[in-house]
Amino acid sequence: MDAKQQLRKERLGKNNARMLGKLILIAVLMFGFGYSLVPLYKKICELTGINVLAVQETKAVQATNSQVDKSRTVTVEFDANTQGPWRFRPLVSSLQVHPGEMAQVVYEVINTQSRSMEAQAIPSYAPQEAAAYFSKLECFCFKQQVLGANETRQMPVSFFIDPGLPKSVKIITLSYTFFEVGGGAKK
Repeated sequence: MDAKQQLRKERLGKNNARMLGKLILIAVLMFGFGYSLVPLYKKICELTGINVLAVQETKAVQATNSQVDKSRTVTVEFDANTQGPWRFRPLVSSLQVHPGEMAQVVYEVINTQSRSMEAQAIPSYAPQEAAAYFSKLECFCFKQQVLGANETRQMPVSFFIDPGLPKSVKIITLSYTFFEVGGGAKK
């Protein structure tokens, strides 16, 4: 080997060592960045108030709905009709709600038979124009209910009334008809 080749090998070795050092530095920086990403993400989320990681990490903040129309109150009356061998009724006859405000009412059904039954509830509204402004978020009417023999069940309805409800509507009646489907449930 002549001196040129030897010099070339030494330079190549130094360049390789320098490149290895740079790659190790980049790997350490990437590891450090990845390691600090979780606390950094938590801090950014905390500052902006978005994408909270866990419920227990949040501060107790009372959420307020800015869409609630506190200037007026609507009376919602509850009614129950049955077609079948059970008792069906709302636990309260009416509620006073502000448009935009979340509310909940509970209906109770008692199967008086010694057999299980499958039933469905169908809602109706009065006045008819109120139906477009009455939004149910949770309701037993969304699916058929299987009631065991002599079972008593309390079923919630969570709802709100759209603030766009005409101001002339001051009373809304929510009525459910509860009836047996399919001639009885399979045991």
